[in-house]
Parts: sequence; structure tokens; C-alpha cells
Amino acid sequence: MNAIADTVPVQATEPHATLGYRAFQLGGFSFRRDEYFAHIGWTTADGRPLSHTMDIGAFLRALMRDVAWGFFYGGVNFDHVFGTTNHYKTVDLYAGRFNATMKAAGVDRLENFPTPQIAATFEQMLDDWTNAGFDPFAAPQETGSPYGRKNGSNTAKITRARELATRCVGLKGDLDLRSDERGAPVNRAFADVPQEQPELHPEPGFENEVHAFNLFGFLSRSQVTWNPSFTSVVKHSYMCPTTEEHILPIIHANDRVEWFFQMCDEIHWDCADKTTGKPLARVIMKAGDMAAMPAYCRHQGYSPKRSMLLVWENGSPSLVYEIQRGESPEVPVVF
Repeated sequence: MNAIADTVPVQATEPHATLGYRAFQLGGFSFRRDEYFAHIGWTTADGRPLSHTMDIGAFLRALMRDVAWGFFYGGVNFDHVFGTTNHYKTVDLYAGRFNATMKAAGVDRLENFPTPQIAATFEQMLDDWTNAGFDPFAAPQETGSPYGRKNGSNTAKITRARELATRCVGLKGDLDLRSDERGAPVNRAFADVPQEQPELHPEPGFENEVHAFNLFGFLSRSQVTWNPSFTSVVKHSYMCPTTEEHILPIIHANDRVEWFFQMCDEIHWDCADKTTGKPLARVIMKAGDMAAMPAYCRHQGYSPKRSMLLVWENGSPSLVYEIQRGESPEVPVVF
């Protein structure tokens, strides 16, 4: 994630005289917050004004992921009404488009924006609406309250640099495992995780080619939740482990198959059709379980205590279009 964008013009009002927050406009969508809620407004195709309300904490946690992930793969549903779909150079912003009831009633709206334009608006909204002491990337037990009137900011927390390996964590020129220098203490939930690194004895000349590291120790020092960070990259094969606690703040609508390996503890997943929201499955993953989310589903996870999840992504930039043309499958395996 980069610093707050200031090169793209953003439509925003002056701070509210009492509450202190700015309101924002993006195309036909309006955004404002009060002490407890985010309010999203739009006009229907037949000219009726409509609005949707979200808890401000839930909204900011979802907005944090959408900004930090660069709108991710496919759809980022903030809830059952509002969200974005990434087309990789442009982004759809919608309300009700993937809610079967609202779409049937003709009260939905979808607009497409150049990625820099929507990113700039979302980044500035996130910065203005996040108060001092609240970290939308942290677990609820590890941060302050998102509620109340405008009270400072927390720009440092919302502009963390995402850790991205280009080869494998700890290899020469890649992410450093020296945790003291990374400023990453062991998280309270992982105090029992061993920190020793594997012992390696590569043949002379292969010191920069043969490598291993303690993934559990690395993840035990993660200070954020529900934020996959690349730890190894082989062509378009990305290993993206993450630590999870409480609720995945978004409902992710896949545009490709996504693999999950539950490394410790458990996560409960609600899976639904990505277009209509119709429930498809309830998946409870415990340590050692593997599952795959098809390209036609949306999913949201619930982690009762902090857990470790390995997410495998096929990052091929052409895959989404191959699936749309029927050249690649929407499912992980065909029996």
C-alpha cells in the first residue's frame, strides 16, 4: 500500500461543523459518516434517491482491505449491498448489483472508474474517517474504537507497507527475517510458537539457492489480520499466508479458484453464489484441512481465535479472461 494519494482530484466537502468529518462524492455515489455509521447514497435508474447504512467500524475495516489490496482479485463486497469489482485497470463501484432482491427491484447502481480515481477517493476517505487510536487492520481486541466525532488520524497504521516477497522470505535480497529490525514482536495469541530457524547445509555454490525458514515463527509476528502477504513467488504461483482473527471484513467474490490450507486453529466459512448471494455451503476448517473456493462463489470467514491460514493464489493476469471465455475451469478439479 502506498501513501495517501494526492495527485488525483477528489470531490470532498469541508469538514462537518459538528462531527468534523468530510463527505465524499464519486460519480453518482455519495459518502458521509457520523459518530456510528457510514452512509452511502445513490440515485436509481428511474431517478429515486436511495441510501445504505453500515456500521462505521465494519465499513472502515472493509475499506482498509480494498485500499491495501489494490481492489484484490474479483469482488470485494463490504456487505450484502455495497462493494467493488476489480477489472485491473478500472474498478466497478456498485450498490445492490449483486443482491438478487435489489437488482430485481431495479434499485441497484453500478459505475466504472479508472483505478487511480477510485483509489484516491477511497484512500482519502479512509484517512479522514479513521480516528487516532483506531487501527482498521488490527483485531478488535488490539485496537481502540472507531466511533465518535473526529479525533485526529492514524495515517501511519493505514499506510503500512505490505510485505511482498519476490522469491522466498529470507533469501538474499528478499524479506528480512530479523524480527527485531522489522519491529515485529510475537503476537499475544502466538506466544507458544517456536522461533528457531531451520538448520541448512547447502553445497558450496548453492548458498543462495537452497533455503528454508520458519513460516510459523514469521506469521506469529504479524501485527495485522486478514491481510495475505506474499512469502514465496514462483512465476504466477503465489503463497500468501496470513493470520486471521474475528471476522473477515469483506465478502470476497472470486474471479478465479482460491486455495486455503488451515495451518492452525479453525475458521468457519459462509459461501454463496457471487452473483445472487444465494447460500451455497458452510465450511468449517480445522488445522490440517484444505479447501478451494470456486470462481463462481463469494465467501466470508469467522476465526474464533487468532489462526494461521495459507492462501494459494494463481496470479496470472490472463486467468480471469480465460475463465470468462470458458478456456479455464471455475472449479479446482473436475472428476
